Amino acid sequence: MGGKWGITGSCLRMNWDCSNLGFGRFYNSLPPISKAFGTVCVATTAAYHLGVFNPYYAALLYAPVFKQFQVWRLVTNFFFLGKFSVNFGIRLLMIARYGVQLEKGPFERRTADFLWMMIFGAFSLLALAAIPMLWTPFLGVSLVFMLLYVWSREFPNAQVNIYGLVALKAFYLPWAMLALDVIFGSPILPDLLGILAGHLYYFLTVLHPLAGGKDMLRTPRWVRKLVARLRLGQPAQVHSQPERSTGTAFRGRSYRLNG
Repeated sequence: MGGKWGITGSCLRMNWDCSNLGFGRFYNSLPPISKAFGTVCVATTAAYHLGVFNPYYAALLYAPVFKQFQVWRLVTNFFFLGKFSVNFGIRLLMIARYGVQLEKGPFERRTADFLWMMIFGAFSLLALAAIPMLWTPFLGVSLVFMLLYVWSREFPNAQVNIYGLVALKAFYLPWAMLALDVIFGSPILPDLLGILAGHLYYFLTVLHPLAGGKDMLRTPRWVRKLVARLRLGQPAQVHSQPERSTGTAFRGRSYRLNG
């Protein structure tokens, strides 16, 4: 899939132009899971700046989780992307661009599959962060990088423009963003964790089945029931699954159903 993508700018140049839409219409046009994730992240950071939210009580600290049963930390740590800053804006833009493009493209009418991808990514990151040398208190940035990694594999040949200076294929974008974090002094561990989780998901759902293995990450029935009960997204279309070849792992792949 082609097209040119900018990494910065005030408008999302995907299937719409924000300058031609009021904010309300633009916000309502976003798919449900990406919209919910981005909204909660903005609300959490706003609460922090208003002084009504202490990040300590949302951080991923395993000792309080197991000793004091503060199990909410396993969820809340994913929704704090840091204070309002340029980095926060870039992370939010990544959700609004790459998460939305995934949910409106390869996962169109597959809201349950997209939600399951996010849940699997969250569990993978929690498992990785349980390793002392890989621990980080907040995994929101890692989850964003997972979305970016999966997007880069679904649209590997899309042209991406970074800050109007460098053009490259989307396949290399996660590593380019990681390199930028190194240059600007941001911690790279969250980025690496997200890339690892994204590759694990892509390997289990695409590369392994292409090599003749079984798809081990079919969306559970309870996730489908949850999405149906909450009336999220649109019903999935039933159509035949296209044939794949090993080359599609690097060209991107056709839309598929995990049902």
